[in-house]
Amino acid sequence: MKYCDLVNTKQGSKSTHRYSNGNTLPLVQRPFGMTAFAPQTEEHSIRWYYHPDSRSLEGIRLTHQPSPWIADYGAFIFIPQNDRMGGLGEERWSGFRPEEAVLTPYYLKTRFLRSRCDFELTPTERGASVLVSFSDEGENYLSVLPVKGNYSYRFDEKNNVLYASTDMHMSGEAVKFKTYLAVKFPEGSVDAEKTLISSGNNFRSGSKTRGKSAGIHLCLKNKVTELKLAISYISYNQALFNLESELGNKDFSTVKAEAEEIWESYLSRIEIEAADEKQLRTFYSCMYRAFLYPHKCYEYDKKGNAVHYCPHDGKVYDGVRYTDNGFWDTYRTVYPFFALVAKEELREMLTAFICEYKESGWLPRWLSIGECGCMPSTLIDAVIADGAVKGFIDEPTLRIAFEGMLKHSVSNPPERRFGRNGAESYCKYGYVPYDIERESVNLTLDAAYGDWCIAEIANILGEKKIETEYRKRALNYKNIFDAETGFMRPKDKKGNFRPEFSPIMWGRDYTEGSAWQNSFAVPHDIEGLAELYGGKDKLIAKIDELFATEPDYIIRGYDCEIHEITELAAIDFGQCAISNQPSFHIPYIYSALGCVEKSAYWVERLCKEAFSFEDDGFPGDEDNGTTAIWYIFGVLGLYPFCPGRPEYVKGIKQVDKAFIGEKELDVNKFEGNKIQYKDLI
Repeated sequence: MKYCDLVNTKQGSKSTHRYSNGNTLPLVQRPFGMTAFAPQTEEHSIRWYYHPDSRSLEGIRLTHQPSPWIADYGAFIFIPQNDRMGGLGEERWSGFRPEEAVLTPYYLKTRFLRSRCDFELTPTERGASVLVSFSDEGENYLSVLPVKGNYSYRFDEKNNVLYASTDMHMSGEAVKFKTYLAVKFPEGSVDAEKTLISSGNNFRSGSKTRGKSAGIHLCLKNKVTELKLAISYISYNQALFNLESELGNKDFSTVKAEAEEIWESYLSRIEIEAADEKQLRTFYSCMYRAFLYPHKCYEYDKKGNAVHYCPHDGKVYDGVRYTDNGFWDTYRTVYPFFALVAKEELREMLTAFICEYKESGWLPRWLSIGECGCMPSTLIDAVIADGAVKGFIDEPTLRIAFEGMLKHSVSNPPERRFGRNGAESYCKYGYVPYDIERESVNLTLDAAYGDWCIAEIANILGEKKIETEYRKRALNYKNIFDAETGFMRPKDKKGNFRPEFSPIMWGRDYTEGSAWQNSFAVPHDIEGLAELYGGKDKLIAKIDELFATEPDYIIRGYDCEIHEITELAAIDFGQCAISNQPSFHIPYIYSALGCVEKSAYWVERLCKEAFSFEDDGFPGDEDNGTTAIWYIFGVLGLYPFCPGRPEYVKGIKQVDKAFIGEKELDVNKFEGNKIQYKDLI
């Protein structure tokens, strides 16, 4: 059995702006690769540019998009053309048969019917090998076209290399940012005299151009052309060096075989035996999703040393870097998963994330090339704490991280994209007042959890005074608990609850949810939360009520109905919005309190009813592996309830057998409601 054959790369791609079944792309890339490629079917929506039902194809996009909400950067479009040429999507699109297209993790093949051309691609970490096969002789072109931003192109006829660049980025910091592209053609394969340049749909002869709508159209002399490409964030010379290093003299079939072998090695890191083919295909489609992000954002110099472009100041530094990741989402499942199956990669990622503090002055929140601060709070705290307690961070590096964590726990950042929003107010009042910050309930709860993470690291480093202080701060969640309603509620600076309250009102004081989804975000002290309810039985009863309550909602906290609300109502698991991250731990609260069978019941139902391998296979945004890995944990029967603790709570194994590496995982052999990390590795 080949694991790649079980993967549907389109899983979750059947989404729209108003309703997400994943908001994913069918990415062809290496695990954590710096380049990815996907079909573009819809230019009019730069963010939602692919839909699996579309029968039009505007080209193959070199992409880095981590989410449509964050959008893309450094993108180029490749499309074979002849007959009537087009520069813009509405002019150049071709019919294609999506049912005949091949989209695997390591290989893409599709036929552009308009130009009667097969386009094949297989990736390296920073580039790709491409095979363009026209059916007819004549003036056939490979067009390289813009998406958004400024573009430049120059074809070097002497060396058969196209050099192109773009400053395209749609979110976050990107000081002096450019993506440099080098495309190497076989000697004598390009007719330079017939090569065209364009601005929009205006064409003329030439081999050099620049501009916001600029494109280049290389006239290919042969029906079949095999070309190689690579990118760099540093320079054209580095892009060409990356190309030679990764592709060299390798032919297309060799690169394809290498890419397949690498994907097979990653997908096989967990082996399951299941009688249900749907479950098998869903599991390995989710495994593919687990290894796409974060993207590598570093290159190698001629001495073999890692170097990277820094988006904070535009300079080049030594060392590794990763990007395209939002920790508000990914801390919950992604990094505890990597601690089991991608240990060396995790060690490198943690080093890179902590390096952000040295280069920008702040630990990262949401990276997409640079910091975009999309979501609130500093959940990098949990990623670092989890890595530290599991032994993935050496002491000197951990001390750098500790310094950064202490800084953002007490200081307001100079820009809202950095640090903890409301940090100084939280220190002053013991909570974040709603008359100072929006989403104050989540800011308070996340700060309390972050403080607990800091205390855990202080313990490792022997900083006892700081540990004592932050363990006390970690209990600040109690300051906004309303015993009368049984929910976390916002307070003003005077300590008064906001008078207007409904547990089903989304937004305003809560992040992407209402009081129902956000009042139980105390993973570090679930027993203490239970005491506020009057004991474990009372908190269990409250979670029972959550699942039994109709998925009604009020949108007064938002200007309109956001897609997460629509998904809550459509999926209908009460007020458990498994479509979004704040609800991920809710079914496992039962298990954390000792009631494993109730967690097992709800998780099994959610896995079977809300997930599949199909194009609409997720209950909401997939978000860089978070939702896919939630499913993987659900099937395996364990969950990282509190990242920062080296343990997982138990669920129920939903497959006949499961192996992590060569070690069989059987949660039933562990007594109690928790499994220690050391017993899993």
